[in-house]
This record gives sequence, C-alpha cells and structure tokens, in this order.
Amino acid sequence: MNKKSNVTDSELISRYLSGDNRSFEILLYRHKSPLFGYIYSLVKDKDLAEDFFQDTFIKAVTHIKSGSYVEQGYFFSWLCRLARNMIIDYFRRNKSIINISNDRTEVDITAGKAMEALSIQDIMVDKDVREELKYLLSLLPKEQRQILVLRFYYDMSFKDIADTLGISINTALGRARYAIMNIRKWAKQKSMLF
Repeated sequence: MNKKSNVTDSELISRYLSGDNRSFEILLYRHKSPLFGYIYSLVKDKDLAEDFFQDTFIKAVTHIKSGSYVEQGYFFSWLCRLARNMIIDYFRRNKSIINISNDRTEVDITAGKAMEALSIQDIMVDKDVREELKYLLSLLPKEQRQILVLRFYYDMSFKDIADTLGISINTALGRARYAIMNIRKWAKQKSMLF
C-alpha cells in the first residue's frame, strides 16, 4: 500500500485497529500538510504549531485505540476539532486573548494587539461580512462548501484537497468555481457587503 493510496480513511482506521501500523502512517501522511496548515493558521507560531500537530496525532491515536473514536463523517474534520479544542484549552490556561468560532466552517482568531489597530466600525463591518459569507456557504451543496472551507479556511492546496477527498484536482477546481459563481450570484441578488 503506498502513501497516496485510494483506501478511505475509515478503511485505514479499521486496518490500524487490526494491527496494521502502516495504515496509520498513511493517514498521517495524507493529513499532515493540511492539518499543520490549519493549526498554524490558528496559532501563527511554527514551533507551537508543531507541538499542537504532534499532540493532535497522539490524541487521535489514543482515541482510536481506546475505541472512543466514532466515525461521524470526515476524519480530517475530526482531527481539526481535536486540534482546535487543544488550542482553545492552551490559550485559556495561558490567559491569552483568542476567539475561535463555534462554527466548524469559520476560523476567526484575533490577538489583542491586532484588534487594537481596528476601529469599532472596521470590526462591525468585518463581522457582518463574515456572517453573510457564513450564510452564503450554508446555501451551497455540501461538495462545493467542503471545497471552499478546505481551500480558504484551512489554506489547503487543490492538490491536497483532491487527495484528502479522494477526487481529481479538476473536480476540486470545478466545484470551487461553481461555488464561487453561486456565492457571487447570491451576494449580488441580496446586495450584500462583498
């Protein structure tokens, strides 16, 4: 089995639970780049991101081996939730200012000094735009929404998105194109801010 295997994440997890450690290596390789990018986008510190990345996979292994991992869809989303929760806990313990939305599709982190540079009006307009975009994303078909979330919120390349979802790059690009066309059309119809 090679690292670019077409085997699903679910199958790899089952194989790993059956004693095939190579299957977990494939999972790690498959999700390494997008997960690290997601974590880094939250903490903005390479060393800290590496620590959270390692801790996330340690926690994932622990959950999987203990039988507490219950598949509810997308393995990568679950990894992101694990990482996000650890990051929130870390910043709470260290009393740093951090705000991460409860919505899985929205990544919104602001640190104290960055916020000082913004006026109240800027903050309110930015919040309105994010809310409108969140609404428009919710209107998209799941396949299109998934591509945009991975691309723009998790900063994944189209190649990584295609590998993660098990689709071709052309399919990923096509879905992104249609999603953006739909968002533009709906935003224009509703006279939204962007």
